[in-house]
Amino acid sequence: MKRVTDFARFRAEGNPISMVTCYDAWSARILNEAPIDAVLVGDSVAMVMHGHPDTVHATVGMMATHTAAVRRGIGEKFVVTDIPFPEHRKGLTAAMEAVDAIMKAGANAVKIEGAQGHLDVVRHIVGSGVPVMGHLGLTPQSVHQMGGYRVQGRDSHAAHQIELDALALQEAGVFALVLECVPAELAARITEALTIPTIGIGSGVHCGGQILVLQDVLGLNLGFKPKFLRTYADGADQFKAALGRFDEDIKAARYPSPEESFLNEKISNH
Repeated sequence: MKRVTDFARFRAEGNPISMVTCYDAWSARILNEAPIDAVLVGDSVAMVMHGHPDTVHATVGMMATHTAAVRRGIGEKFVVTDIPFPEHRKGLTAAMEAVDAIMKAGANAVKIEGAQGHLDVVRHIVGSGVPVMGHLGLTPQSVHQMGGYRVQGRDSHAAHQIELDALALQEAGVFALVLECVPAELAARITEALTIPTIGIGSGVHCGGQILVLQDVLGLNLGFKPKFLRTYADGADQFKAALGRFDEDIKAARYPSPEESFLNEKISNH
């Protein structure tokens, strides 16, 4: 997937979209060789890479830096980057300054959490020629207001509001919509009602695609095991085992070997 129009094509053809969140050049190079459709530079970078307790600590500078790193490794794959809290709530000028920095760093699109109170900002960004991905349900930037990381849309009123917000975001021009931690039945209804694709995180199989953080997929995020997460490798155990062998070889003087060492050799003049 290289263009924003590919999202509409995938939706029309009924092809599920695979996305992975990554934050740096080395992992982006690996993803560039994988069949994953698109990449998100998520504000979860504040937690996964910088050790903060939530995504609120992400900044525009942080997002731009990691976007540039991912772009240097990802080749031509489509890159979406989160607008960090609370740039899209500061008004059009602050929002566009954030968009400017992130797009110039190498993103193909931006992602904005929520809908109510900033639909005008979404419309303005889209009208400025920048593709916008929406995000509803559990919106981590609002974790303090939500009282923690909880499934959203469980009661009829909350579910109806998410459905209304999804339609409003589509009308505002978003090209795709992330649905995070909403009941599978609600996600299915929203997916059916929209003409744009939905991308699920813990929202059931009927979304138009799915996204997970790379470190979670590879089993590298120790202690993080939410219900929706399926790991596809025991990455942490493999890394620890490799580092253990490295340590053993050093202590036993098996590394470096003569073949891995530089020798004093006469350099001839030609």
